[in-house]
Amino acid sequence: MDFDLTDEQRLIRDTAREFTDNEIVPRARDNDRNAHFDTDLVAKMAAQGYLGAIVPREYGGAGLDYVSYGLVVEQIGRGCSSMRTVVSVQTSLVCSAILKWGTEQQKQTYLPKLTSGEWLGCFGLTEPDTGSDAANQRTRAKRVDGGWSISGAKMFISQGCHADVALIFAQTDPELGYRGLACFLVDTRANGFTSQPIHHKLGLRGSDTAELALDEVAVPEEAMLGGIGDGFKVAMSALDSGRYSVSCGCVGVMQGCIDASVSYAKEREQFGRPIASFQLVQAMIADMIVDMEAARGLAWRAGVLKDQGKPSTTETSIAKLFATEAAVRTANTAIQLHGGSGYVDDHPVERYFRDVRVTTLYEGTSQIQKLIIGRAATGINALT
Repeated sequence: MDFDLTDEQRLIRDTAREFTDNEIVPRARDNDRNAHFDTDLVAKMAAQGYLGAIVPREYGGAGLDYVSYGLVVEQIGRGCSSMRTVVSVQTSLVCSAILKWGTEQQKQTYLPKLTSGEWLGCFGLTEPDTGSDAANQRTRAKRVDGGWSISGAKMFISQGCHADVALIFAQTDPELGYRGLACFLVDTRANGFTSQPIHHKLGLRGSDTAELALDEVAVPEEAMLGGIGDGFKVAMSALDSGRYSVSCGCVGVMQGCIDASVSYAKEREQFGRPIASFQLVQAMIADMIVDMEAARGLAWRAGVLKDQGKPSTTETSIAKLFATEAAVRTANTAIQLHGGSGYVDDHPVERYFRDVRVTTLYEGTSQIQKLIIGRAATGINALT
């Protein structure tokens, strides 16, 4: 594996770093304090091409390879995980699903609007009683004249209140189990579709997180993404891309923690000298750097495999598992290094800690990633 970036990839990374420093970082604390979903900043990210980074240019995307996309996500994650969530959901979950499973008409209809930021999308998989057991959807899709009628509820849906289109996963026939699952492209303005924000979150306060309710929402036949029985595969392929994005974003969080900690350790004095001169402080910084470099290497490996068109599900789960858990450790260590100053939002490390905690939960918990990795190693499904 070649760890050297191309000139183009370095330019993409450096441009994303500059954009993050100039546009995202100055707004991050206030957006977090005010629980503000910054649509103006979302529009600026769209203008940079970040909302459709891996989508081919023919559909309005930037046409980036996965490694380049990961570099962008890392930089945005370093600045603000709430804005990284927008990129991840829009690109990895919504656009990638339409790109892989959509008809040509669906691609032409939805992707240009999503990649330009004209529309936002959301990924309606999680339900109040369905998290890790993604195949057990209680949302129902019933055949009616001209299409389908969908009823059910979704929970913890990023961008749910601002989305123009929702990917809704529903069961068409409970007796078929996962073979009856289907995914539908649902217009959020349709009669019977409602959303409400989820407040008082530990982190990602600058992100739009919502509950969705569907009460006999009518969708046409052509709104189905893939076919009946493809819903579970649509979800898993999108989550595979999403997990890669999350792992890269966590690398960015770790880089932000390290940058803040090194700067603080050089400035903060105790016993007449900077705390950076103390061995235990340097050991804390070293632990953070080792975790970050290991996570970055695992994420890049997954990205390279995706760019080569090779199987990468296990490698992506490895990257997601390690990067998320390591990012939680790193943010916790950064707060410890900052002492009392790290417990208030004058420094970004407390926000890093709050924001990154959810990454071990969504898009497959750490425990689910271990099951995926273990199944790949043993050939045995531990859930059965």
